[in-house]
Amino acid sequence: MTEQKYYAGVGSRKTPFEVCKRMRDYAVLLAKLGYVCRSGGARGADEAFRQGTPPQQMMIYLPEALYNNHLDGIVVGDDERLRQLAEQHHPNWGACDARTRQMHTRNVAQILGHTTPPILSDFVLCWTPGACGGGGTGQAIRIARAYGVPVYDLADADNHFEKDWLY
Repeated sequence: MTEQKYYAGVGSRKTPFEVCKRMRDYAVLLAKLGYVCRSGGARGADEAFRQGTPPQQMMIYLPEALYNNHLDGIVVGDDERLRQLAEQHHPNWGACDARTRQMHTRNVAQILGHTTPPILSDFVLCWTPGACGGGGTGQAIRIARAYGVPVYDLADADNHFEKDWLY
C-alpha cells in the first residue's frame, strides 16, 4: 500500500489570472500523480487549486464554518494545538484580532494537516506578490520552512517546481 502524498496549494487572493490558470493545470497533473491538495478556501490561488483538483483529492481547511460559503471544508480555526503552532510562527501574533488568528491557524493545517501526529505536506506550491511571501501565505511558508518542507513560489522565476516534482 502506498503512503498518501500531500501538497499545499496556496497563495495570494490577488494571484494574476494567468498564474491561476497554471495553478489549475498543475493541480490536474498533481492529482493524476496521486497527490491530495491542501488549501484554505480563499479566493484567488486557493480557488484555482480547488478547480483543478477532484473533490476526493481536495482538503479545504477553513478558519470558520462556511468561510467563503464552503460547505465541504474542515474547520480548524479554533483548534488549540494548531493555534499554538500558528502563534509560535507568526512574527506579531499580538497584533492579530481573533478572526485573523483563525486564518493563520488554518494555514498551519495546510502544511501539517489536522491530525496528531502531523502529516507534512511534501511541498508548497504558491504565488505571492514579488515572491516575498507575505500575508497568510507567508505564515504557511514560515511553517513549511520550519519543518523542512520545500516551497515553490511561482512568482520566483528561479523556482524549480516542474523539474523537482513533475519531470
